[in-house]
Amino acid sequence: MGSFSVEKQRSKQPMERKTTKGFERFDVVTDDRDHRFRDSNDGKSFNDGSSELYKTIMREWKILEKNLPESIYVRVYEQRIDLMRAVIVGAVGTPYHDGIFFFDIVFPANYPKHPPKLYYHSFGYRLNPNLYNNGKVCLSLLNTWHGRKREKWDPSESTMLQVLLSIQALVLNEKPFFNEPGVDKGLGRFGLSLEKKSRVYNEGAYFTTCRTSYQLLRRPPRNFEEFVSGHFRERASRIIDAGRQYASGHVRIGYYSCESAPSSSSGVVVSPEFKVRIKEFFPLFVRALRQNENGAPVDGVDLRCTTNFVVTAWNDTDGDWMEDPENKGGGFFKTMMDKIKQSFGWKNIGNNNSS
Repeated sequence: MGSFSVEKQRSKQPMERKTTKGFERFDVVTDDRDHRFRDSNDGKSFNDGSSELYKTIMREWKILEKNLPESIYVRVYEQRIDLMRAVIVGAVGTPYHDGIFFFDIVFPANYPKHPPKLYYHSFGYRLNPNLYNNGKVCLSLLNTWHGRKREKWDPSESTMLQVLLSIQALVLNEKPFFNEPGVDKGLGRFGLSLEKKSRVYNEGAYFTTCRTSYQLLRRPPRNFEEFVSGHFRERASRIIDAGRQYASGHVRIGYYSCESAPSSSSGVVVSPEFKVRIKEFFPLFVRALRQNENGAPVDGVDLRCTTNFVVTAWNDTDGDWMEDPENKGGGFFKTMMDKIKQSFGWKNIGNNNSS
């Protein structure tokens, strides 16, 4: 790959896309007005091309541009190369699937002697034992959590890519409950009890992911507006169906569309509180989709009709949506989903846990 520089990116035209397809995984932007760390480093731009810090950050850019996986997207700033914003897409097989999670990043003036600082866009929610409602990110690699020496930041080897991959794999994982301090899943006879607590924790993690999705639709971070809109519009059908599958106990939370999903002949136990929360959430989710597009038609569909149907029908139902449509000749939820899919132009989705 040829030399990489800020100047190389200046000729790129602003992206105008309605879907995530084609949204560059790495790009340079100019608007940093809503960045958490905009006032850090005394506003210095770090753009002295002869400095070692500049060269180090350019190396980070090259690594990210070349190696980012499909589920992580990064924007860096033309005039503030010390700033960065990243979004991680929640993985299948975790309670964070189909969610997106934003992090604002700043490189300190003594980088890489000290690790970058991260701020998680929490909207006031505690998503995970490592992601606090005040935006703090606890991770050994960032020296914000205890760990063995080889897990800590190493100025000679550690990179920003490693930080993002660690958050995706070690933080936004299948069983985040076991990230809690003092919890050890190898505790013998206490293991089953801990697994039960883990499943309960996943209820909260999944619902918090839903709430975060709603907030992002209402207030998408700058430079990611089209990505946020496209992401949730592409996945809206599966997000809604996953909620139904979880609330009805057909699929264990986190395993929608996952071939290795644990199964039980008696179904999966979920709390009444979770069922109520999910029932109340999806009318808001669809409404947020409509508001995200300012009520304008999308692919020839007017979202106002869909929103009004969902809100009215969901509020009028007395829980029948929880039942399996196959066992009740269709049922409320099947009727509602058919109406939603018809309005949105979505493809049919089955009643199993396949994507």
